[in-house]
This record gives sequence, C-alpha cells and structure tokens, in this order.
Amino acid sequence: MKQKSSKLKKHEEIFNSASHGVGVLIAIACTAIIVTRAALYGDVWHIVSFSIFGAGMITLYIASTLFHGTKNLRRKHRLNTFDHSMIYVLIAATYTPLTLVSIRGPLGWVLFGIVWGLALAGII
Repeated sequence: MKQKSSKLKKHEEIFNSASHGVGVLIAIACTAIIVTRAALYGDVWHIVSFSIFGAGMITLYIASTLFHGTKNLRRKHRLNTFDHSMIYVLIAATYTPLTLVSIRGPLGWVLFGIVWGLALAGII
C-alpha cells in the first residue's frame, strides 16, 4: 500500500486537531448542562459522577487536539501516549455514573473500583 503524501497527512492532522478542538467546546458545554441538571434534580452522587464523566470527556478531547496539532515528533510521541491514556480514562469515566448513581451500594463501588483499576492498568 502506498503511503499518504505528507501534504494530505498534514491536512488530515489540521482537520483532526480542529474537529477535536470543537469537541473540547462541545464537551465543556455538555458537562455544564449535565452537572447543572444534576445539581437541580439529583443528589451529590449525580453531581460528582457526572463531573467525573465530563472531566474525562474534556481531557480526552484536549489530549487529542494537542496530539494532532503538534509537529514536533518527540512531543507528538508523548502526546500520543497521553491521548491513548485518556481513552482509558473516558471509558472509566463513562461507567462512573452507572456504578455510583444507577447501581450504587457495595456492588456499585466494587464495579467502580474494577473499572478504574482496569483503566489504570491500561494506562500503565
């Protein structure tokens, strides 16, 4: 298979960085909405778990924006690792409202610990 031209790859990276930058803004707006609704209609567990989910979303899109936006190869390698790590964080953050709000109790905490433990293992 032929490698993509560097010009095409450069345009893809610009588009990826820009689209993920928009993702950061959308994630911030969505986080504000869900945390506000949690504060109005939920309890502390809703607020905390939705905040964790929102933070996971925001940091993933920030990591991806930075990764696709840099040209420095050394920095790009480090940001690639950060980007992949944030995928694990977002997966765990997505399970957080389910485990702490929907399931709750001892089973919820056990599942919360397992999911976050697996995320940490994936990062390491």
